[in-house]
Amino acid sequence: MSILIETPRLQMRQFTMDDVEAVYEFSTNESVTRFTGDVGFIQTRQDAEHVIRDIWIAEYEKYGYARYALIHKEENRVIGFCGLKYEPELGSPDIGYRMLPDYWGKGLGTEACQAILNYAKEELGLGKIVAEVVIENIASNQILQKLGFIHKNTYLKKGFSIHYYELVHS
Repeated sequence: MSILIETPRLQMRQFTMDDVEAVYEFSTNESVTRFTGDVGFIQTRQDAEHVIRDIWIAEYEKYGYARYALIHKEENRVIGFCGLKYEPELGSPDIGYRMLPDYWGKGLGTEACQAILNYAKEELGLGKIVAEVVIENIASNQILQKLGFIHKNTYLKKGFSIHYYELVHS
């Protein structure tokens, strides 16, 4: 599978069925999913297969983008995902990212998200990107603000208080 996005420390590509173990690993890690609203959505390797095949691969075909496998270059390891997901109720693509806790606090989230935003603008021609983040997820809120997202609203969703952000490319 070809690399779509490359940064100094990361690569991103479409997920394939060869990524089931990695998706299972980061999706069943409670620290990773604590603020995502989908804790327990993936409980088995079959669930991971379903997400890859029926969600991400289907979205690549339907929208031309989805969540991408996030690869740590030095280790040549899938450590999470970063990418966009079209959210019909928001009317825009939503940026999302997850990675295993061993990789937190190193600037990788910002690096990955900046690369996705560049790709969204330059390759996909997307002008508006949105984000929903649980208020308590301080690190993700900081990443979005650092990248220029503007806080537009706060509301309850799936039992969480959510900050809603927008970034509009000119």
